[in-house]
Amino acid sequence: MCVGSNSSSPTMTRVIPSNCNNVGGVTSLRDDIFVMHHNNCRQQIEVYNAKTFILQRHIQVYELGGSFGLAVCPHNNCLYASNWNSNSVHRLELCDGNAVMKWSVARRPLGLSVNSEHSLLVVSYGERKLQIFTTVGTLLQDIPLQADIEYPSHAVQLPTGQFLVSHAGSLHRICLVGVDGAVVRSYGGRLGSQLTQMNEPRGLAVDREGRILVADHNNNRLLVIDQSLSSAHEMSVCVDRGLKGPHSLWYDQSRRRLYIGECSRGRVIVIDNLEDFTTKVVTASHEQQRSR
Repeated sequence: MCVGSNSSSPTMTRVIPSNCNNVGGVTSLRDDIFVMHHNNCRQQIEVYNAKTFILQRHIQVYELGGSFGLAVCPHNNCLYASNWNSNSVHRLELCDGNAVMKWSVARRPLGLSVNSEHSLLVVSYGERKLQIFTTVGTLLQDIPLQADIEYPSHAVQLPTGQFLVSHAGSLHRICLVGVDGAVVRSYGGRLGSQLTQMNEPRGLAVDREGRILVADHNNNRLLVIDQSLSSAHEMSVCVDRGLKGPHSLWYDQSRRRLYIGECSRGRVIVIDNLEDFTTKVVTASHEQQRSR
């Protein structure tokens, strides 16, 4: 049973349904929500209205194949999409007719994020490294990860310059990683479903107090890990049929809104009035589903 949140305003859950599975990425900027499917045979990014959740248009991105990463940069007014098939990143101008440029990155790029310097952080699943690029594709940093970070999925850079990295393999963890790629501390370990374990952790989001939200993909749940990476609790999202394969996360702090992209059912779940990640149970006080 779902109970109320700690916020003075009740949380509200909505669902953006999809006709196909595998949401590879979701992000937003101003009144647009961008959704991408990783089996992207149409080479398109869907754009929904952030107020009505109605599909507005498609952005055509030629040569954009399998993709698991999407990020937006308000400062440069652009959208980035990773291309797993061609080992590249596509950059879309959002004010110039969606002009596109692309550049090569390390093998099998997955998660993307933008740091406080407005640079793009790319996770290489195939080469176990982090790469940081300027908005026009100049490589700034190339950071090999410690050997036991076998299959990294997503990373965010903290104000300290360190990184949070999700990964699977022999270990399934969230790691705090230094600028040299070495693990400072971690949460998780062997594969499992207990609170101290994860099964394919993927998307990451961080609130203002440094709490870490993790898409625990094969456990079909979201975990909130404290800033010290010492304890966790589950954020239960009350949605029809429950979460199934959460993959990508985007937390829009300006709107107090969380987006969850499902890899299995292909939905985007939207939670409003979420001040931070302290709430253990999110109330589904209302659910809207809008078809395309």
